[in-house]
Amino acid sequence: MNKIYAAQDNGVSGSLAVLYPDGNIFYKATPVQKSLNYTKVKAFINRLDYDEYAKMLQSQILDRNLPSILLLERPMIMPGRWKASVSAIRCDEAQRSVLERLRVPFRYIDSKEWQRDSKNTKGILPSGLEGDELKTASKQIGQQLFPSANIKKDADALLMAEFARRNNL
Repeated sequence: MNKIYAAQDNGVSGSLAVLYPDGNIFYKATPVQKSLNYTKVKAFINRLDYDEYAKMLQSQILDRNLPSILLLERPMIMPGRWKASVSAIRCDEAQRSVLERLRVPFRYIDSKEWQRDSKNTKGILPSGLEGDELKTASKQIGQQLFPSANIKKDADALLMAEFARRNNL
């Protein structure tokens, strides 16, 4: 079946990956805009650029008129990393609003689900990796599977989309 498999690595430093039935790919950083923080202390934050994100989804998924699924990585929520958690949750809520408004079919996925084998699915990364090894492996495997992609820090979005394709989600 001709189907589009897409994945969104979470957060304002994440990326969107789309795998097309013809073998072509789309891979781009999540569009963000710098904004003055809403707290009392002078600070800037990155926020999802709602309009640019909507344009990406429209042109790369919806305009193709093919069945599609977008895996949305569940945001990190860790009390010890409060600022990063708040940023991830804020970005997730904005992304979800865009997805719902455009009616892009999506489902959440935990990182461990796409990274490792389970009873029902085949993970993408080798077992036994921990911490920084996961990002290193993500980048290396992503470069092997998608040599045309400009991968900077990791290939999580690409590998999530590949997970969806391999497991026929």
